[in-house]
Amino acid sequence: MFCVKTVPAPTWANAVNHFRRLLSNRRLRSIVTSSSTNRPEKADHARTRSGVQRASARLQTPGECGRAERDRTISSSAANKFSVDFERGQEAYRSKDSLELLRSLVVLKFCSYDFLVDNNKEIMDLSKKILGQKVFDQFMKMTFYGQFVAGEDHISIKPLIQKNQAFGVGSVLDYSVEEDISQNEAHQKEMNSFISAAGNESIGKDYREKNYEAGKQLGDSQDEVIGACTYFHADEAKCDQHMETFMKCIKSSSESSMNGFSAIKMTALGRPQLLLQFSEVLVKWQRFFTFLASQQGRDGMEALEQKLELTQLQELMIRLGTKADFQDCLSGKKGESTGCIDILDWMSLIDDRVRIPDLLFVPNVKLGELEPLLKNFTAEDENQLKRTLQRLDVLAKCALENGVRLMVDAEQTYFQPAISKLTLDLQRIYNREKAIVFNTYQCYLKEAYKNVTMDIELSKREGWCFAAKLVRGAYMYQERERAKELQYEDPINPDYESTSRMYHRCLRYVLDEIALNRKANVMVASHNEDTIKHTLIRMNELGLLPTENKVFFGQLLGMCDQISFPLGQAGFSIYKYVPYGPVSEVMPYLSRRAQENRGFMKGAQKERELLWKELKRRLLSGELLYRPVY
Repeated sequence: MFCVKTVPAPTWANAVNHFRRLLSNRRLRSIVTSSSTNRPEKADHARTRSGVQRASARLQTPGECGRAERDRTISSSAANKFSVDFERGQEAYRSKDSLELLRSLVVLKFCSYDFLVDNNKEIMDLSKKILGQKVFDQFMKMTFYGQFVAGEDHISIKPLIQKNQAFGVGSVLDYSVEEDISQNEAHQKEMNSFISAAGNESIGKDYREKNYEAGKQLGDSQDEVIGACTYFHADEAKCDQHMETFMKCIKSSSESSMNGFSAIKMTALGRPQLLLQFSEVLVKWQRFFTFLASQQGRDGMEALEQKLELTQLQELMIRLGTKADFQDCLSGKKGESTGCIDILDWMSLIDDRVRIPDLLFVPNVKLGELEPLLKNFTAEDENQLKRTLQRLDVLAKCALENGVRLMVDAEQTYFQPAISKLTLDLQRIYNREKAIVFNTYQCYLKEAYKNVTMDIELSKREGWCFAAKLVRGAYMYQERERAKELQYEDPINPDYESTSRMYHRCLRYVLDEIALNRKANVMVASHNEDTIKHTLIRMNELGLLPTENKVFFGQLLGMCDQISFPLGQAGFSIYKYVPYGPVSEVMPYLSRRAQENRGFMKGAQKERELLWKELKRRLLSGELLYRPVY
């Protein structure tokens, strides 16, 4: 038995006024983290100890973000005890009848064979031809579809959602219809989108080909569609249709359960090529800051520790050949000022990119000179980005009105900077009182810890509730192939163990932040039992009660029931990621999930053993016809 003790973005009229206010009225703070790369675990433990000491030294104020008020110290909750047992199949599978257990056992076993996973699409296509569409659909509902998908529409999924909720498990609804198209069709859709984006063909063939060329590696081939789930942009009307679908999903979540989640994908709401271009803008601007910091002798530091001294910045910019008067723009002072800016202040300039394009320059390595940051980001691109943000705003309002939280899924690294930026823009508006919008952080990325720490600091400065879903990541093979093909550094951690260390490091940082101010929120989206146990132990050490609803757990429907249901029955906030949609249209989703989770499926020996043990127990005890009561 495993036992646990519980105890509006800055805007300004122009660059000058912005930096004057920045340097005079904003207190520039940085989170102190170790700059050592050799012993990151030790640095985390040091921060953890100081965090616990600070958290336990004062009475916790009433929980913010709309939570119930509690006045207590961390030590005062040490007397309470919770017991979570991940070994007792009888309790874990109380919500399942025997046929469901048998289906789980068979499906999970089949998913452990590489041959079936690698050739799943071909096998399904062949089965469809032999059986016919109707019989094939029925077979899928009895097997793979029935295991991993809740139903065809928002009405048919209600019984499953209500049953899970009766046993302590909530739902994250995801309308999982994905396009499964050929490489040529994908290319044609993206090319056509340039025409529709401009409203006519006057934009010119050369322009379309030049901009499209940068995005030919978006994962639009047949193989990568299955592995990446990239939405394809036909026109603005198609994006509006996706928005309407997400709104229906939000409303279905509200009708089906209380305090639910609804998942959305950013590539469904804007052209993927646009997200790629905006991501390139953000990455170039961030790398320029790192370069400037290194020129001031501040390389090798954690991101939030790096500062730019404004006088030195102006001198360097003059040497680089810029005509912009940085000294005049950035040195104005009112009252106190450090005379320095950090990465968050630097990145905030992007928010006013339309008004101050003359300040936004980056080095062109090939030409050896500065060039405009927004050189390839046109006015039409800016308009499309605004429309994407408007769709996000509509969805966030819908979620707020219906009492549902919005989960923005992570996607490929070459989209992710833009996705995270737009999500942060949404969070600073809707997460003022409580956490409505959740961002997703992929911990198999080398920069995951930096991204988490920067966004937490930004939320503290601007006064909104940080909300994150932590995942290991789903695009490892595709990311590595693309990095190799385009000859840039692999963004993925070298192995599973280093990814787990990164996951736990990010998780500890967020949990410490929750213990300090009760404004942050996190969903631990993991099927790894060790990670779940690590979280429970850390919650105990920090005195985080499960009833505070600051720490959530998440697993996919049809997987890890031996973890999900014991957590729910013990009072923890646990959610199943619940996909739904017509059988024929959800097949790409099932194929993608099989590819993504092949490693876990092969290692799910314990889950299969518990399923078999429970089936044998029911057979021997005469409970084979057991039906869950709720």
